[in-house]
Amino acid sequence: MGFIGAFIYFIVNAVGAAGKWSSNNASDLVTRPCKVVAKRSKVWGGSGDFSANTDYFITFEFEDRSRLELQIRNEQYGLIVEGDVGEVRYQGTRFKHFERKL
Repeated sequence: MGFIGAFIYFIVNAVGAAGKWSSNNASDLVTRPCKVVAKRSKVWGGSGDFSANTDYFITFEFEDRSRLELQIRNEQYGLIVEGDVGEVRYQGTRFKHFERKL
């Protein structure tokens, strides 16, 4: 029973990821002026012989005060600071680029 449950869990996650990927590809590429208002990381895994993984997120606030949190790669996470003002480019839920305005 454990193997079947794990297999079903894997299939459901794979279908969900494929749907998200397809939805992002169908979305327009958007560039908006924003301010970086929050950064966070989430550590997961790391039990037994498995190493831990870390996901990185940044929350952008737009001129209309709406907010959007996007997951970004660790290389980009260290280059963006809370309080930065600039333009964010994203496609659906996929972060593309942030350009800081001085």
